[in-house]
Amino acid sequence: MSLDVQDFKNALAHWATGVTVVTTCSDGRHVGITASSLTSLSLEPPQILICVAHRLHTHTAIQTSGAFAVNILNVEQVEWGMRFAGLIPEHADRFAGIDYTTAVTGCAILPDVLGWLDCKLRHAYDGDDHTIFVGEVVAAGFQTGAPLLYFNRQWRQLGEERL
Repeated sequence: MSLDVQDFKNALAHWATGVTVVTTCSDGRHVGITASSLTSLSLEPPQILICVAHRLHTHTAIQTSGAFAVNILNVEQVEWGMRFAGLIPEHADRFAGIDYTTAVTGCAILPDVLGWLDCKLRHAYDGDDHTIFVGEVVAAGFQTGAPLLYFNRQWRQLGEERL
């Protein structure tokens, strides 16, 4: 599967500082966390960067797997944002009941997200208590809709009341 650069651009256009779920694999299991530290780094080659705290299991999983995916949540996916943030304790397995797929790297792509970016890890830079992971985007997808935002400790859609 080759990456269409326009798909990469369109997926990032839907991010709008919204809530993302970063996924990867560890010991044959998918792991994921919410994150808001997604940044586009370059178009040629298409690369993004994410920051992940050292203390998180996902940090070690990205290092060992050499891959990660970023899923940009839509405004109707508040429960998933909260689930992957660890705010719903009864969902110890954050992927339970979610019919996810995979693309090139084997990382989970969540259904009906606004956009997704499947990345091979290219660089990792130590940032004291976190690592900046640079991923080369190898596949991407998008659809139209409103992003889920997290601002001022509230889950919301731009211009709407608290969700």
